[in-house]
Amino acid sequence: MLPEAFLERMRNQLGEEYEAFLESFQRPRAVALRLNPLKGEPPELPFVTATVPWEPMGYYYAPQARPGLHPYHEAGVYYLQEASAMAPVALLDPQPGERVLDLCAAPGGKSTQIAGRLLGKGLLVCNEINPSRAKILSRNIERLGVANALVTNEKPENLSRRLPGFFDRVLVDAPCSGEGMFRKEEAAVTDWSPETVEMCARRQAGILDCAAEMLRPGGRLVYSTCTFAPREDEEAVQAFLIRHPEFAPEPVTAPWFTPGENGCYRLWPHRLLGEGHFAAVLRKLEGERTDIPLQKGEGLPKAWEYFSGETGITLPEGNAVCFGSRLFWLPEGTPELKGLRVLRPGLELGELKKDRLEPSHALALWLRDCANTVCYPWDSRELERYIHGETLQSSVRGWCLVQADGYGLGWGKGDGNQLKNHYPKGLRR
Repeated sequence: MLPEAFLERMRNQLGEEYEAFLESFQRPRAVALRLNPLKGEPPELPFVTATVPWEPMGYYYAPQARPGLHPYHEAGVYYLQEASAMAPVALLDPQPGERVLDLCAAPGGKSTQIAGRLLGKGLLVCNEINPSRAKILSRNIERLGVANALVTNEKPENLSRRLPGFFDRVLVDAPCSGEGMFRKEEAAVTDWSPETVEMCARRQAGILDCAAEMLRPGGRLVYSTCTFAPREDEEAVQAFLIRHPEFAPEPVTAPWFTPGENGCYRLWPHRLLGEGHFAAVLRKLEGERTDIPLQKGEGLPKAWEYFSGETGITLPEGNAVCFGSRLFWLPEGTPELKGLRVLRPGLELGELKKDRLEPSHALALWLRDCANTVCYPWDSRELERYIHGETLQSSVRGWCLVQADGYGLGWGKGDGNQLKNHYPKGLRR
């Protein structure tokens, strides 16, 4: 039940490949996940079947499996992500130590993929203009244990005024008409119209102009959509290059994708295991890199020093800052935050309560080493009870990290006989 106007355009667009394209809608969807390198050595997952060719940490999994219900998912060991959606970050190719912006970041698949490539070094700014979607983005950044990321809820225009020439790489995974999601989401079909395509193209142009402003000279910009419409894809890139002569296409090695002009690449569902996707790789040749004021840090309070002495936690490079009673650890090189809507300024360490610190769930998900740990097998009755929010028997005293096979899952606090459960109530099953 695809729209006739869409089918007519695709018939003209694909020619002799049109029938194969239509047949791909009858195939079962390929489902995939991406392992999180921030969690250390990856586990053996019996339900994965094959690797995603363009993403070293990407794997297809058996359709009947339900990895979203596994404790490893709660521990941030992997992220469920459509295989083709992994392609833009592969083309962006972020490197540890760089400043990277994901301008349209919710729900967080590409942001967490970037974070995995940065390996905790550098700065990642994840922005989402929609407040409710920004909260989902923030939760996923937390679940995957990303410490060096800011989550902002800003208009692209506001960010570009504050951060001109600041980033080494920028990803614009733009809101689009969603034609590549027709197999996945019925709403994508019912909401589609030629007018929607035009509206999206106008919005994408404005977002791209803001992204161009924030990229440093020599930096890489990747523009991507999950639609087949040339108006939102190749034509959008061509118009951008006319408006911005300081940019040029950048050819990259991408053997799995169909290359086009102006640094454009397509992923077709009838040619690979994945949905439809588009991406363009562009390089900024010239411009100015402005000196941006950086956020000043504060000293760590005694409550943290006591807690870290008890648990043996060592923080990465960065600075402490308090927002009310909540203590955060800012990534090194964080720009000044005053006047920005920031949902997550780096890693939340915990809440200060008089002379003590109650550790945050985010800290548990980031931690890989802790002096006090209680580790359970993923399929144990104890771990099931912990996720339910129950009190457990334990000889541990003080704060301890509860792990699933070595992966941090949450906090408990022991008195030598029992372990009080500090797994967040909103996550309990």
